[in-house]
Amino acid sequence: MRTDWEGHYLDGRTAARRRASVRLMRNGLQITVEGGATVWWPIREIRQTQGFYAGEEVRLERGGEIPEVLLIPDPAFLTSLHRVAPEMAARFHDPAKRRTRIQLTILAAFVVVGFTTALYLWGIPAMASFVAPRVPTSWEERLGRTVVEHLAPTARRCADPAREQAIREIVTTLIASLARSPYRFQVFVVNNPSVNAFAAPGGYIVIFRGLLERTRTPEELAGVLAHEMQHILKRHATRALLQHASTGLLLAAMTGDASGIMAYGLESARVLGELRYSRQNEEEADIEGMRMLLEADIDPAGMIAFFDALKKEENKGPGLPTYLSTHPSTEGRIERLKSLADQPHSPSVKLLQGYDWTDVRTICKMAEPSR
Repeated sequence: MRTDWEGHYLDGRTAARRRASVRLMRNGLQITVEGGATVWWPIREIRQTQGFYAGEEVRLERGGEIPEVLLIPDPAFLTSLHRVAPEMAARFHDPAKRRTRIQLTILAAFVVVGFTTALYLWGIPAMASFVAPRVPTSWEERLGRTVVEHLAPTARRCADPAREQAIREIVTTLIASLARSPYRFQVFVVNNPSVNAFAAPGGYIVIFRGLLERTRTPEELAGVLAHEMQHILKRHATRALLQHASTGLLLAAMTGDASGIMAYGLESARVLGELRYSRQNEEEADIEGMRMLLEADIDPAGMIAFFDALKKEENKGPGLPTYLSTHPSTEGRIERLKSLADQPHSPSVKLLQGYDWTDVRTICKMAEPSR
C-alpha cells in the first residue's frame, strides 16, 4: 500500500507554495516541506475542499480563516487514505466509489427511460380509458367545438339551410332509436374533396364534400353517420384524444379544467385529423352503428353498399380512399355487417321522402360563401 506522496504546501501566513512530501499515517499526515521543516496534521483536524470529481486536484485544509493548505495532484491519495485510516477517513471522498456512482447514475437514467416508456405505452392509455367515461359532457362539448373550429372553420363549411335540414332529418331519425343521448349531435359539411368524415368529442361530426358526393342514397349517409355517432357515444374519440394529444389535456380532463381546453385545441385537431382507431373501436362502431340503423328502421343495405363501393375503389388502384385509410378496414368487415343486417328486424322506412338526394349532395356547390 502506498503511503508516501508528493504535493505542495501553503502555510496560511504567506502566498508561498512549496513542494512537500506527505506520509500517510493512521492518525494523521506527516508533511515534510522543501527546506527540511516537518508539519503534523491530525486527521481529525483535516477537511477536504476539492478533489471530488475526476481530473480534479485534491485540496486539504487545516485551520481557521486563513488555513494551511495541502495540494496533492494524484486522486489515488484519497484511496490510500481510506485504507490506512478507515475509521477516520469516512468524511473524505473515496475515488473507488466514483465508478459505483457512475453506474448508479446510468442505472437511474435507464430506470427513468423505462418508466417514461411504460407510462407512454401503458400508463397514459390506462389513465385515458379510466378518465374518458367520467369527464362531464360539457367538457367534451367544449373540446369538440374547439377541435371542429380548427378542422372545419366556418369559412370552409357548406351552409345551405334546406340541404342542411335534410341531413339533420337523418340525424333526428337515428337519435330517435336511442333511449337517451347525452349529446346534441351536430353535422357539418366541409368543402373538401377528400372522401372522409370524422367524429369529434361532444356530438360533433364533420363530413367532407367528397364523401357526401360519393353517397348515392340518404341511407348510405345514414350508415356513415351511425358509425361516427357510435364513436362519440362510446367516447372513442374522447379516449383517443386524451391518450394521444398530451398529458396536459389528460390532466385537464381529470381536474375538469375547462379553461385550458383552448390551449390544446390545435394539438387535438392535429391528432384527430391523423387518428386511426383501434380494431376493437372500429368493430364496436360497426356493430353498434348497424344496430342503430335497424332500431331506427333504416335500411342497413345502405351502410353495406357504401363500404362495399369504397372497397371496390380501393381494389382498382393504389390510391386508398381517405375514409378507409383513417378508419382501418379489417378482414371480413363487410361480411360481418351483412351478417348483422340479416338479423330479423322491422320493415325499413324510406328516408327523406320527397327529397332529391342528388340535389342534397350539391350542398357545397349551392351554398353561399360563409361570412
